Amino acid sequence: MENDKKIELDTSLAKPKKKIGGARPGAGRPKGGTNQVSVNSLLESLEKRTNGKRYEEVLMEDFITARQNNDSQLVIKYHNLILNKLMTHVTKIEVTDSQETIDAKQTAFAEALAKLTGIKSE
Repeated sequence: MENDKKIELDTSLAKPKKKIGGARPGAGRPKGGTNQVSVNSLLESLEKRTNGKRYEEVLMEDFITARQNNDSQLVIKYHNLILNKLMTHVTKIEVTDSQETIDAKQTAFAEALAKLTGIKSE
């Protein structure tokens, strides 16, 4: 039985099993870390880089430059950007009903509700 020698394998070079899912040491944002970008920090950074000009001023200057350079594609993009921003503030729907209309709507609503619930209105 001299041929039955034990062979020992060096496992230090073997690849470790991969973990699937779960937390990893050192993963994620560190506690107290602030890697989130805020709108205010972006606007402040822009003001610093443009010698104190506000975003709206820079936007309008770029828009005018695009117009002067006859860059129609860029001008269209500026129009869309500006209109999308302005239309939310400009567009208002004003509904005015007379007292007769309000009374008619209340009556119709009460009748419809009575039909659904079976309660008769007096």
